Amino acid sequence: MKNIFKDILKGKVVIVGVGNTLRRDDGFGPILIEKLGSNNNLVCFDVGTSPENYMGRIIKEKPGTILIVDCIHLEKQAGDYDILDSSEIVKSGFTTHDLSPKMFLDYLSLETKASIYLLGIQPQDVSFGEGMSKELNSTLKEITKLLMEIKNARDTLN
Repeated sequence: MKNIFKDILKGKVVIVGVGNTLRRDDGFGPILIEKLGSNNNLVCFDVGTSPENYMGRIIKEKPGTILIVDCIHLEKQAGDYDILDSSEIVKSGFTTHDLSPKMFLDYLSLETKASIYLLGIQPQDVSFGEGMSKELNSTLKEITKLLMEIKNARDTLN
């Protein structure tokens, strides 16, 4: 299976996990960040539901690529996902969170010149409670494996 991230994650990569772990599947982004950890080539931020509070830290990393991970309404089956570029992110509705996606993306783009992508995952259940659906747990394992392949390949180059 081809790694879907190989062609888009260039230069220093910052992965931004957006979501609320107290709203079941919406916790996907933060849980992924916890599983990945961070190193010099793959910097990960669990931004919860306030990505705007991390803009300075993201910019300071001088990323070549920013990958935002969040549950969004894709009108697909639970656990399905898409990678959207910055022009598609604004059209998608972006997220279930408060921040204006256009303002967030415009500012990051202006300040970093990075390529910005959204890994959007279709949630099953975003009601209050802990624990993700089996569909999203399955997707979490798949995405973690793919991103760890990238991380490990970059580690061996340094």
